[in-house]
Amino acid sequence: MDENRALRVVDALRQRGVDAHLAREGVYQIGVRVVLQGGREAVWDTDGTLGLEAQVMQNGTLVGFVPSIEGSEDFDLDQTVDAIVRTDYDKPIARHQPTAPPPSPPLAPEGGLFRRFLGGFRER
Repeated sequence: MDENRALRVVDALRQRGVDAHLAREGVYQIGVRVVLQGGREAVWDTDGTLGLEAQVMQNGTLVGFVPSIEGSEDFDLDQTVDAIVRTDYDKPIARHQPTAPPPSPPLAPEGGLFRRFLGGFRER
């Protein structure tokens, strides 16, 4: 996932009350990390493939995954956010719920006031 796209997804998820953060797995491996209940986290799209998929980790151990979502390589921002929000992470192989849960109160944007300075004004 492109860094600017990942930032936009994180911001949109945080607007819906989802505890999302930018995930950096390497120099060019950037995605979205969603903090889940029970000390787990879902790391979305850091492997460089076109489709949207995730690994569910707990204490550095893989405890589940979200298989690649068919057609997700063409998703726009809203479709990507909807796919992440509708995922039910409680089973080892995650499934998508038919409807999204209601939004929670928004969280503050990640990075705060100095985000554009730290990012070198790359964000658009």
